[in-house]
Amino acid sequence: MTVSTTAPPSPTPKASIRGATMADVAMRAGVSRMTVSRVINDGAKVREETRAAVLAAIRDLNFQPNLAARNLVMAGELRIAVVYANPSAAFMSDFLVGVFEEATSAGARLILVRGENGLAPSDRDLEALLGAGVQGVVLAPPLGESGAARDILRAANIPVAVVAAGRPLADAISVRIDDRQASCAMARHLLDLGHRRIGFITGNPEQTASAVRLEGARAAIAEVDGAELVVADGAFTYASGLLAAETLLDAVQAPTAIFASNDDMAAAAVSVAHRRHLDVPGDLTVVGFDDTTVATTLWPPLTTIRQPVRQMAAVALDRLLRVLREASPARQGLGDHILEHALIQRLSAAPPP
Repeated sequence: MTVSTTAPPSPTPKASIRGATMADVAMRAGVSRMTVSRVINDGAKVREETRAAVLAAIRDLNFQPNLAARNLVMAGELRIAVVYANPSAAFMSDFLVGVFEEATSAGARLILVRGENGLAPSDRDLEALLGAGVQGVVLAPPLGESGAARDILRAANIPVAVVAAGRPLADAISVRIDDRQASCAMARHLLDLGHRRIGFITGNPEQTASAVRLEGARAAIAEVDGAELVVADGAFTYASGLLAAETLLDAVQAPTAIFASNDDMAAAAVSVAHRRHLDVPGDLTVVGFDDTTVATTLWPPLTTIRQPVRQMAAVALDRLLRVLREASPARQGLGDHILEHALIQRLSAAPPP
């Protein structure tokens, strides 16, 4: 995200302080921009003398950034930031369609903010976002589990909705599936087909969903004598799936099935199999997770876990808007919302050769 900043205005001519920014107010009052944001949004835990200094600076600088935002609230339209940095284009396509459709029907205005290289936007960028009158934030994975980002938003008393975290979050609306149960179901499906040596490609280690999906697969494997799970590290990217699949298939005893933690990595595993002249699923079964468009645009189409990404994004925005329109305290009444998953059987899975 590119943010331009304005230098603090001269305290003399009135014309020079028109269009003052939150940074200008913070400079005048001798506080941080986060403190200014808390005062503007009636945040708690601001000392009276600090509040008075900020309000005085706002008056002196003719600073009125939140007037439009407050009018939007009264008119029923809310300004919501959608912050994302997910490397999977297929996942983000479904995610963004979900939030856009919900925003259109609910009368909300969306501001899209993209982090770079899977990282959250900088503190400065997030503070600039708050200064633009944003009243709530939806965080796409992996940013929903960025403690630094949530700390900044919590300090500003801004409610947050997080999509696809592996576990519930105490300080945010959480919309997810039961990743452990879903992964366990897929591993059991492979065991039912007769596979006993199964390769598993993990996801981004910074996301709890990665560890939870591995837990689920291991739980299923532990139920069957003689079954073994061979783990290779991935990062939810196609490139990491290529490396992980090569590692698994280079083993002295290669697995007869590969379970990838998302469809992008499963597609990479299929590509590696084809390059090695292995038939999928005749020589090697490959299954994924998410059921994005990737699952049906390669050959053979993937057996996968359907995670309703579009619905999850829509539910996250809906719950966030309810909190805002009901004037609920930012960290009360949020909740953990678990949606249904499904195991989708296609042509990439078969009994071992």
